[in-house]
Amino acid sequence: MKPIVELRNVTKEYLMGEVIVKAIDRVNLKIKKSESIALMGPSGSGKSTMLHLVGCLDRPTKGKILIDGKDVSNLSDNELAVIRRKKIGFIFQFFNLIPSFTALGNVELPMMFSRTPKRKEKAKELLKAVGLGQRLHHYPSQLSGGETQRVAIARSLANDPQIVLADEPTGNLDSKSGKEILEVLVRLNKEKGVTLLIVTHDNLIARHARRKIKLRDGKIVR
Repeated sequence: MKPIVELRNVTKEYLMGEVIVKAIDRVNLKIKKSESIALMGPSGSGKSTMLHLVGCLDRPTKGKILIDGKDVSNLSDNELAVIRRKKIGFIFQFFNLIPSFTALGNVELPMMFSRTPKRKEKAKELLKAVGLGQRLHHYPSQLSGGETQRVAIARSLANDPQIVLADEPTGNLDSKSGKEILEVLVRLNKEKGVTLLIVTHDNLIARHARRKIKLRDGKIVR
C-alpha cells in the first residue's frame, strides 16, 4: 500500500538576515493511511514547519512531498488550496474560530468554500459527533475551552479529509478538557480511519499515538 504522505529528502530553509537556517534538514518519512503519529521535540526543532509542509501551507526548499501519491512540492497556490480543501483538516492550538459565527456557522464555513450540499445538516451531525449537539447556536465566547476545541475538530472534518493535522490541540486546555479532546481524536482515528499527525508536548497524547517521531534541529532523531 502506498503511503498517504511521503517526504523525500525534504529540506526547508529560511533566510534570517544573512544567515540561512535549516528548519527541516533532509527528512525522509512515510506515513501510512490511518496511522496516528505524535510529532515531538524541543522548541525550534522543526515540528510546526513539518506540519505546515505536510499541510501544503508551505513548500520545501529541496526534496519532494507526496500527498496520496501526488507530488505537491511545486504546485501553484490555487492547486495547493484544492489539495488542502479536499484532503486535509487542521486543528490549531488557538482554535481560530470566527467570534461572530455560532458553533454551527464555524463548522459550515469550510463547506461553503467547497459548495457542499446540505451544509447545515452535515455541520449539525459533526457537532453532535463531538458531543456538542446542545451547543449548536452558541458563540465561541459562550463556550468553554474544551468545547471550543471540539468545534475546531468538527470544523476540521467538514470536508471529509483523509488527513488531520493538529498543532498542540490540548496546549491551552486544562487536564480534564485535554483528556476529553484526546478521546475525540483517538475515536476519530480508530472509527473513521483518519490519518492523524499531532504536534504535541503532551506525553498522554504521545502514548496513545501508534508512532512517535522526535525531531531535533530539523532532523528525525528517533
